[in-house]
Amino acid sequence: MEQQGVNVSGKTVARIMKELGLKSRTIKKYKATTNSKHNLPVHENVLDRRFTADAPNRKWVADITYIPTSEGWLYLASIMDLYSRKIVGFHMDERMTKDLVLKALDQAYSLQRPRGEVLHHSDRGSQYASLDYQARLQKYGLKSSMSRKGNCYDNACIESFHSVLKKELIYLEKYKTRAQAKKSIFEYITCFYNGKRIHSAIGYFTPNQRERMYYTAA
Repeated sequence: MEQQGVNVSGKTVARIMKELGLKSRTIKKYKATTNSKHNLPVHENVLDRRFTADAPNRKWVADITYIPTSEGWLYLASIMDLYSRKIVGFHMDERMTKDLVLKALDQAYSLQRPRGEVLHHSDRGSQYASLDYQARLQKYGLKSSMSRKGNCYDNACIESFHSVLKKELIYLEKYKTRAQAKKSIFEYITCFYNGKRIHSAIGYFTPNQRERMYYTAA
């Protein structure tokens, strides 16, 4: 499969943007969404910032972010496969509960049907540390790994996805309802991010292309 895009220097990009009157969007300050102040058991950082995998469904990373609407916050739980950078599962709700992350996990497992053990990495939030979530991981054959306390860089890839989502979509919109936001985000993830957006980390292919290439070769 042929790669997309062309290689240009940063100076060339800056010059073209200046000529077209374009400015880059600044990243807003990181804000934690999960609460790690709890007495639930936590797991060691097995992933240890090794953000590559040799095949799909070897390493998944998970996190929660928030989207403002006129009705109030909408929370998004996402799961990314580190081999393809594909968002393999996600769920949105007005409450940030363990059910939010459980539904994202159920979707990921149902769609991907991984064979063998998968390393599942998240922060230490109570949703991921909950007994129900940890039991679901065991049921699906997933091994739990958690970031060190207060260190968002231990889960940089999924944090980066949520940042990109906000810069490319959320900050450009003013959602009146949660339903409007859900529809917009669903289309962005399933149609654009997984299907059309190329990534330098995977050879300038889309997540869907990267995954298909692996199974075609296999």
